[in-house]
Amino acid sequence: MSWQQRIEEALNERRAADAFRSRSPVTQGVGRWRVANGQRWLNFSGNDYLGLSQHPAIVSAWQQGAERYGTGSGGSGHVTGYSEAHQQFEQRLAEWLGYPRALLFISGFAANQAVIAALLRKEDRIVADRLSHASLLEAASLSPAQLRRFAHNDSAQLATLLAKPVDGLQLAVTEGIFSMDGDSAPLAEIASVTQTAGGWLMVDDAHGIGVSGREGRGSCDAQGIKPDLLVVTFGKAFGLSGAAVLCSDEVADYLLQFARHLIYSTSMPPAQAVALNEALAVIRSDDGEARRQRLHEHISRFRRGAEQLDLQLTNSGSAIQPVIVGENSRALALAEKLRDAGCWLTAIRPPTVPAGTARLRVTLTADHRTEDIDRLLEAMHGVRQ
Repeated sequence: MSWQQRIEEALNERRAADAFRSRSPVTQGVGRWRVANGQRWLNFSGNDYLGLSQHPAIVSAWQQGAERYGTGSGGSGHVTGYSEAHQQFEQRLAEWLGYPRALLFISGFAANQAVIAALLRKEDRIVADRLSHASLLEAASLSPAQLRRFAHNDSAQLATLLAKPVDGLQLAVTEGIFSMDGDSAPLAEIASVTQTAGGWLMVDDAHGIGVSGREGRGSCDAQGIKPDLLVVTFGKAFGLSGAAVLCSDEVADYLLQFARHLIYSTSMPPAQAVALNEALAVIRSDDGEARRQRLHEHISRFRRGAEQLDLQLTNSGSAIQPVIVGENSRALALAEKLRDAGCWLTAIRPPTVPAGTARLRVTLTADHRTEDIDRLLEAMHGVRQ
C-alpha cells in the first residue's frame, strides 16, 4: 500500500461513517451571532461562556499591550519570551486560585501533554476517567507509565484501580466539567480516594474556570478541593486563549526544567497576558458575577424547555447542554435543519464521543437573551415535528 492509498482509505472510511470533519471560515464566530457568507445564525456552538471575547475593556487591554510590547513575544520564555506581563498575570492567577505558582502555556492541549510527559516514568501508573479530554488520554497513552481508565465519574472504581500494587507513583486524572457531556466530576470523592491511595490528583478545569465557584474560581473551588495539579484554560470563559498549570513551587521549578512543550515553544504574546489580566479582573467583578447569573438562568430555561420537548439530555448543569441523537446521519441532518431555522449547532460524532451517541452540542453563553433560548427550543420542536 502506498502513502496515497493509505490516506485515501482512511478518508473514505470517515466519509462512509458520516464522520468526516470539515472547516468553514466565518466573519464572526464568537458572541451571540455566527456570521459567514453574508448570513447570520444564533450561535449555540461557541465556548465564550461569559461573552468576554468582545468585552471593551479586554479588547482595549490587548491593544494597549500590543502598543507597549509589540505583537509577539519573540521567543521561548526561557530565552527572551518571558515578560513582566506574563509574570504579573501568573502571580495574580496563582494568588486568586490559592496556589504558590502558575505557569503559562500556549494552549490547554500543550499544558496537559507537558505535565504528563514531564512527570511520569515507566514504573508509574496513570488512572484517568474514561471520558477525559483527548489531550489527557493521548499524553497518558504516549507516556512510559501504565495507563488504566476508570468508568466515567466512578470514584469507587478509581479507588479499586489505585489500590492495586504499583512499583512507582500514581496520578489520578479527571476534568472538572466534561466537554462533550457537560456533567461535573465528583471531585470531592475523587480527591479523597486519591489521597487515601497516596497518589496525586490532576484536574483539567477548562470548562469550569470563570463559571463555577466563588468569583468563578472553578469546579475545584465549588467542591471544596485543591488538587495537586490544576490546569485552567483561557479559551472558554476568559474569552481568549492559552492555559496555565497551578502547582507548588517545586513542581513549577521541575516543569521549567523538564516540560518540553514549555521550553521549546514560543510563549504567548505579552499583549495577550495583559488582556488575560483584564479578563481576570472582569471575572472577579460584579459584572462577572452578573454574567454568571445570567448564564445559569439560560441553562435552567433551556433544560426546562428541552425536558418538555422530551429531548434526551445529559446530567449537565453547565453551559454545555448536549442533546443525544444516536446515529451520525441523523445528527448531521438535524443540525442542518436547525441552521435552516437560524440556529447554528454542531453535530458531534465518534470518535469524539462513543459510538452510537452522536449529539447536538448546545452551548449557552451570558450574551444570549431569553428570546434566543426560546427560539432555539421552538426550532427544535419544529425539526422534531
